[in-house]
Amino acid sequence: MKVLVLYAHPVETSFNAGLHRTIVERLEAAGHMVDDCDLYAEDFDPRLTRAERLGYHDPRGPDDAVASYVGRLQKAEALVLSFPVWNYGYPAILKGFFDRVFLPGVSFKLVDGKVQPSLHNIRKVAAITTYGGSRFRAMLMGDPPRKLIKRMLRATVKPGAPVTYLAHYAMNLSTDETRKAFMTKVAAGMDSF
Repeated sequence: MKVLVLYAHPVETSFNAGLHRTIVERLEAAGHMVDDCDLYAEDFDPRLTRAERLGYHDPRGPDDAVASYVGRLQKAEALVLSFPVWNYGYPAILKGFFDRVFLPGVSFKLVDGKVQPSLHNIRKVAAITTYGGSRFRAMLMGDPPRKLIKRMLRATVKPGAPVTYLAHYAMNLSTDETRKAFMTKVAAGMDSF
């Protein structure tokens, strides 16, 4: 499959960077065509401009500031998100990607005022993430990233598409053993993706 990997972490020596490398390497080894979108390395601007907001419902075109990202998303058959959870949410750069690229006419259509998901070219989704706090603490906060992936994103892509969410909780207390075990889990998930 053509897999778009959206990676959002600014530090090349982080555990998340190691996860990202594993994701890309294992997907390529499994024969997938990977479009590796490192949002920080590509200097993606997450800010929705005034003009973009005013023209939010207008038809998209090749002159849009994010046209190349829209094209990459529309060419993908699968989507893998690799990001840390910060303050119980996505990093701002990833949230900005959703705000600026998941647009009317791209990820959904408005028909008589009702949303109709339209990102049906995406047949499979996986999210690989890390949390500083425990699963219990994330649950107390409602675990917004998990819900957004497992509910909102699932509703946007091809109906029935499998959605996997792999999370390493309690990174603040992690050990070499817990990180290695999670890395092994992620590698196996990408091998069978």
